[in-house]
Amino acid sequence: MSKKLGFGSVLAIVFGSQIGSGIFVVPSALAPFGIYSIYAWILAGLGAIFLAFVFAELCSYFPKTGGPHVYVNEMFGRIAAFFTGWTYWLISWISSSVVVVTAVACLHPFFGQYQSPYLYLTLEIALLLALTYINCKSVVLSGKLEFVLTLLKFIPFVAVPAIIFQNFDLSKTCVLPEYTKMPFGDLMLLATSVAFWCFIGVECATTPAGDIENPSKTIPKAIILGTVSVALIYLINNIAIMGVIPSEILANSKAPFVDSISVVLGKNCSMIIAVITSLVCIGTLNAWILTSSQISLGLAKDKLLPKVLAKKNKNGAPYISVLISCLGMIPILILTKNENLSSQITYIIDFSVKSFLLVYTICSLAYLKFAVKIRNAKKISLAILALIFCGLMIFESSIESILIATLFTVSGIFVIPFIPQKI
Repeated sequence: MSKKLGFGSVLAIVFGSQIGSGIFVVPSALAPFGIYSIYAWILAGLGAIFLAFVFAELCSYFPKTGGPHVYVNEMFGRIAAFFTGWTYWLISWISSSVVVVTAVACLHPFFGQYQSPYLYLTLEIALLLALTYINCKSVVLSGKLEFVLTLLKFIPFVAVPAIIFQNFDLSKTCVLPEYTKMPFGDLMLLATSVAFWCFIGVECATTPAGDIENPSKTIPKAIILGTVSVALIYLINNIAIMGVIPSEILANSKAPFVDSISVVLGKNCSMIIAVITSLVCIGTLNAWILTSSQISLGLAKDKLLPKVLAKKNKNGAPYISVLISCLGMIPILILTKNENLSSQITYIIDFSVKSFLLVYTICSLAYLKFAVKIRNAKKISLAILALIFCGLMIFESSIESILIATLFTVSGIFVIPFIPQKI
């Protein structure tokens, strides 16, 4: 009998799936909102906690290895499960392009005066191809790389606030002109939507439910404790950075963590943080590539995607899924190339978050249906809170971003003829 994952392992998955590149770039994207970005972090954290409860509850009742499509299949059937799984897989690798951009951007102190966007694009594609090779070569090799990179993950989150708070001055923060006339409600919804990007992945710890010891108790405890801890880490680090870099400068920063250390301790020390944060982002990218290929592998095994995606090489790697996930990012990197990193990141985050929200919404609806079925008022209330949060985030969206997110889902129609079992 194989050994199952315990509380510590599940908690590590919660941290690993949420703490990644987001915190390294989102402070720049939130800088134009000034002090309101603090409130945005709090609201995004609360929304993530609601969703954490929803996914924890769902997987405790349906402890089957997989992803969101598992719960949707239980409540709404194979058609809804296919479109949910398709959207989840497609956007998981498209949104990974943010991590590629961030991993390279963190190294900007080494590039000197040569800051051409074409240099960054070349390095981004080179990094992507290298990780594609590693993930295609062996799942074991990818896992070993991930373990080493994970060890570095918490260094910047502890070191940066500890150093920065010695020179902290929140008066440097202000709302930039382009947002000063925006209604408060719209301002907060937009800022919260950007902040919520950092919590994408809140559901990842539920996917190996079938391999977790006592999932009905272990997962809820780990996912709630982990998400609350992540929210506090994000809030503290963002406030620290806001206190040393003026908003107008922070908004154009390619690597807020690196630049904040440079302000306090000088360029040499910032280079150390630059390397560490870049390695952390590479670790996150490697994990997302691995996860993305496993999503499509699971869908193919459930006969919800073409069986070719379930093919593995002699080393056990689902190489076709890996190739599609990685090579599909290259056009996104090219199309969103922008000299202003904040604009590039915000654009990708905008439609990525909306697509993930569509998945979170249908999973919350599945939970609501289940809660109504068993007539549990507490669970019904929780489902409604999660749906309200998702609804507000979607309501804030522009028509353009909603259409793009919807197109990802609708594009699944062209895949249906190749599915081995009718849906």
